[in-house]
Amino acid sequence: METARLVQGLHEHTAGFAEAVTGADPEARVPTCPEWPLRVLVGHIGQAHRWAADVIRSGPTPVPDPFDADPGSPDGWSDWLHEGAAHLTDAVLTAAESPVWTFFGPRPAAFWLRRMLHDTTVHHADAALATGTAFEVAPDLAADAISEWLEVLSDPVAPTLKPAFSALRGTGQTLLVHPDTGSGWLVTRTPDGVRWARAADTADATLAGPVGDLLLVLTRRLPAGRITITGDRALADHWLAHTAA
Repeated sequence: METARLVQGLHEHTAGFAEAVTGADPEARVPTCPEWPLRVLVGHIGQAHRWAADVIRSGPTPVPDPFDADPGSPDGWSDWLHEGAAHLTDAVLTAAESPVWTFFGPRPAAFWLRRMLHDTTVHHADAALATGTAFEVAPDLAADAISEWLEVLSDPVAPTLKPAFSALRGTGQTLLVHPDTGSGWLVTRTPDGVRWARAADTADATLAGPVGDLLLVLTRRLPAGRITITGDRALADHWLAHTAA
């Protein structure tokens, strides 16, 4: 996906997130992040954008604790969130194609733009679910979010970041994530980890539905009943249980 589209998407979902939390109770619990009140969710987004910008500019620093973030007064949340997204965008555009630190080794700075876009998108859904506001994600962004998440899961480093990912190893079991338009994602669980490719094929288990719903089910923001699951249901359930974002 082109950098310009990633920038546009980041600002769209930062704005949508800011709108969803405007006027809401800072202490309201977020159902899909049950340990977090809304103020921590807000803090996490603004903090993460600034942290990623600092990584691009200055190199790695410890991942910050969302509970340490200070988003300020709720009436200033929107400006604070937009400011963080702008910091990240500026850092990425300044760095251009220069390699920067990531969890997976040196990558172009746009790695962090893409990672933060999709993190923001999923947390925008969290905010919308917590406040009863509308949530939409463009099909191209939802599809890229699924691809990016599979890239993370298939990297050999992934189990060191989250031990639950090691349970995704298998002996050739396959899952097909099949959107209602466009090609799908064929996932194979091998002894060495997850492998995937864009494909329309048969599989041991198939998860089918609108691409936006597939993204939110795969990240456990919507229940599995929102999509159609056929084939080996136990395999699909195991996958969902061990891949929550």
